[in-house]
Amino acid sequence: MFKYPGGRQYKVKETEEAVQPLHQNYGNRGMTLEEDLNSTNEYYREHGIAIIHKKPTPIQIVRVDYPKRSAAVIKEAYFKQASTTDYNGVYRGKYIDFEAKETRNTTSFPLKNFHEHQIQHMRQVLQHGAICFVILRFASLGEVYLLDASHLLSFWERQQSGGRKSLTKQEIEQYGHHISLGYQPRIDYIRVVENIYF
Repeated sequence: MFKYPGGRQYKVKETEEAVQPLHQNYGNRGMTLEEDLNSTNEYYREHGIAIIHKKPTPIQIVRVDYPKRSAAVIKEAYFKQASTTDYNGVYRGKYIDFEAKETRNTTSFPLKNFHEHQIQHMRQVLQHGAICFVILRFASLGEVYLLDASHLLSFWERQQSGGRKSLTKQEIEQYGHHISLGYQPRIDYIRVVENIYF
């Protein structure tokens, strides 16, 4: 059980659960988006392409059961603070910051997958001139897109003004950039970053 800094219990929403992608092709062998991105980032580091890391989620462990020394089980923990985005690092001298999300939907991407504090963080990153985006995976379709954070912020504002609570797949295709899946690296988002931002 995890709790937020005020003591409120954290409950996993259906949209936040790990989504298992289809076993469709060699670049998508049953791994989650996070595993694919971690593998990709390791490839980038090993080949001197970019230095991108997954940010750890800051938690404070409160209670641990030790049924035996080799099998400690965390029974209660609290989030120390709200997390920002999933990944950050440097590519060609520019700071990069991005969030990664996936859905089983095939026609839209729910904005409820994002949190207000993440949106605020992305807005601040953009204000400082850094590269900021989201990587969106349609798990059932095996499709991955990179969407610049400025577009996500526009869609978020539309929702705040009473508009759609999701991005249509057509909007993502129009404003985003398809990322081809491969073997090494699995999700070559730096190729897209190079084309858009450099």
